[in-house]
Amino acid sequence: MEQLLTSKKLIAKVALALAVLAAVVFVCSRIGTEDVSLKAVLAGPGTQAAPNPDYEIFIRIRLPRIILAGLVGAALACAGVVFQVLLRNPLADPYILGISSGAGLGAIIAVISGFNWTLWGRSPIAVFAFGGALGTVWLVWFIGRLTGKFHVTGLLLAGVVVNAFFSALMMFLTSIAKSDQVYSTIFWLMGNMKEGDFLVLWIAAGCIIGGIVALFYIGPQLNALSFGADDAGSMGVDVVRTRTIAFGIAAGITAVAVSLSGLIGFVGLVVPHGVRLVFGPDHRQLLPLSGITGAIFLVIADTLARIVVAPAQLPVGVVTAIVGGPFFLILLVKYSRKVSWLK
Repeated sequence: MEQLLTSKKLIAKVALALAVLAAVVFVCSRIGTEDVSLKAVLAGPGTQAAPNPDYEIFIRIRLPRIILAGLVGAALACAGVVFQVLLRNPLADPYILGISSGAGLGAIIAVISGFNWTLWGRSPIAVFAFGGALGTVWLVWFIGRLTGKFHVTGLLLAGVVVNAFFSALMMFLTSIAKSDQVYSTIFWLMGNMKEGDFLVLWIAAGCIIGGIVALFYIGPQLNALSFGADDAGSMGVDVVRTRTIAFGIAAGITAVAVSLSGLIGFVGLVVPHGVRLVFGPDHRQLLPLSGITGAIFLVIADTLARIVVAPAQLPVGVVTAIVGGPFFLILLVKYSRKVSWLK
């Protein structure tokens, strides 16, 4: 019988996970194609005439990229947790409702249009991807609501149809695009971490962390929903309100993550399952631990993407798929008997 989750146990687990994350960030910040001296970094940026290269590499390039990877990993992992419980589908991930195709379509439109302006340091690809992701979420939600009683099934079917339609549009636009446009689009679709303005990181961090905290506070309602809508309603949970809030937050942080990094698979599927298999299905701990574990996973994956074929770089989505697949299978074999829905 599982032990009761107490506040002290939860705080201890989260603190330990944060300590591991801090250690991973420190180690990964020391890894790169250029050796960086921490002593030189602490000496400051230098002067305009003689800038400090170690400081520039560490503060303006390497650290923002690591922070970005951590934010995206946390967002995708927590969104995966939410979609799996809302759709009652263990294979659900943040892209299951067509968010990936909507974001990809927006990105391709931006590339083909030839826009070269920036917004808060982000390219038109990021802005159009964000708009495409949110627009797709709204469309799928609207279609799902029209189905009435069978809301979850309607969402899934709407997501499949919208995803197929937008994917067809993406293939059409890719076929008529120029070769250089196709390359940049495909590289973005495979996931790509690019250093951004610190203002963008602060805004993204606020949106993602705020969303994760809000999801944590509805963790008990998500626990009830995992038993089904009827059982949750009998426990006094407002099912429609909880679904709407959880869906909106999960879709929002996914859209933010997609606009920052492109499409990165496996994080939203592998990490929630891995944490659930090891620690159990209680969403009060599943959400924060999945967020931290997702950050750890993507920071490590992006570090590997930076150094494996240096000075060139791999798309981080390739690394997450190669590393995440076997790792998930190992966890599945080792811990599958602990989770009831896998029996």
